[in-house]
Amino acid sequence: MTTAHTDRVIEDLRRVVEDAEDLLRETAGLAGERVSEVRERASDSLRSAREQLGTLEQEVLTRAKEAARDADGYVREHPWQAVGIAAGVGLLLGILISRR
Repeated sequence: MTTAHTDRVIEDLRRVVEDAEDLLRETAGLAGERVSEVRERASDSLRSAREQLGTLEQEVLTRAKEAARDADGYVREHPWQAVGIAAGVGLLLGILISRR
């Protein structure tokens, strides 16, 4: 899963959680057996979504730390290659920016 895709999934999950919380607040005054059942299921789903969101955020954070650690190790082992790569990327970005 790419970082952009993961960020979008996390944001979508947050939005669903917020919407579910709003829905539960709005229906708090309603009575009836059916409404109570729906509210209970919604609460359970909301709790599950919060747990999944926390797990997903933790996984993304762990992967980001691993990637940073790997990049740091590479730069320490191959400093001149890292400088060359950075210079090349900088040159390409400069060319792309100057064309606009």
